[in-house]
Amino acid sequence: MYLVIVGAGDIGSQLIEIATQNDNDVVVIEKDPARAEAAASQFDALVLNDDATIMDTLEEAGGDRADALIATTQHDATNVMVSLLGKELEIPSIVSVVHNPEHMSLFRQIGVNVMENPQRLIADYLYRAVKRPSIKDYMRVGDRAEVFEITVQEGAEVAGMTLSQAADEGLFGNGILVVAIERDGNVLTPRGDTELRSGDLVTVFSESGVTPETTDIFGHDEDHEK
Repeated sequence: MYLVIVGAGDIGSQLIEIATQNDNDVVVIEKDPARAEAAASQFDALVLNDDATIMDTLEEAGGDRADALIATTQHDATNVMVSLLGKELEIPSIVSVVHNPEHMSLFRQIGVNVMENPQRLIADYLYRAVKRPSIKDYMRVGDRAEVFEITVQEGAEVAGMTLSQAADEGLFGNGILVVAIERDGNVLTPRGDTELRSGDLVTVFSESGVTPETTDIFGHDEDHEK
């Protein structure tokens, strides 16, 4: 893919590294001279030390033939302007970091795929790691639902049961769905006759999110007051 990445700060530099390592054609636009120089010396990418809110800069970066434009600067106003210019150039995919949650609707109105403030996401992740230590990883879906990973403990209610049996016992309500099972380094596609075993790393979708009642099913007796 031909990617134009705006911003070579903490977020942008990580993205540039991933994009170049995956053999994409990457052009970086960074207004700050020091950051631009650092990116040019570190990554296999064309780096423009210029202002991405000017159409000429995006055109010089090859925006008219880019597959995607990704705005990663620390300023929502800059990211909005860059996104609008990307729309004018008809770049197929435009993605932007959004730092202020109140601005999310603005980005969506202009047809931009948004990524919520990464610092906020990290803070929320760390808080959840303390609040629900049994959860290995999770992703929020909408306002309440979550997809999360949890290990089946020895002695758990579901250990030794098939998914159908667990559902018949009422352990999995309508809002809970096992979507993947990792066992001995292999990923299994769950079916009704798939047996859950202690030590399995289970990926679960829950409409009501992660609750103590949900983690109890897998043998994690967490504090219900958390």
